[in-house]
Amino acid sequence: MIKLTRLNNSTFLLNALLIEQVEAFPDTTITLVNGKKIVVLESLNDVMLKTNELYQTIGLASIFSKKDSEGS
Repeated sequence: MIKLTRLNNSTFLLNALLIEQVEAFPDTTITLVNGKKIVVLESLNDVMLKTNELYQTIGLASIFSKKDSEGS
């Protein structure tokens, strides 16, 4: 789950595994796999970073650096 903020400044937790796409209209709009849309105060980049951090934490994305990819 990632913590986000609605436009009325109330916070909520979102199951990031249900995110289909994130767009900026300019407000950040998250579309879930069921078609529901949620508008949040966080930027598109912030949502991406929170989602990627969650994926790394639960093992859905590997953590690597440029140094690791060069085979050093």
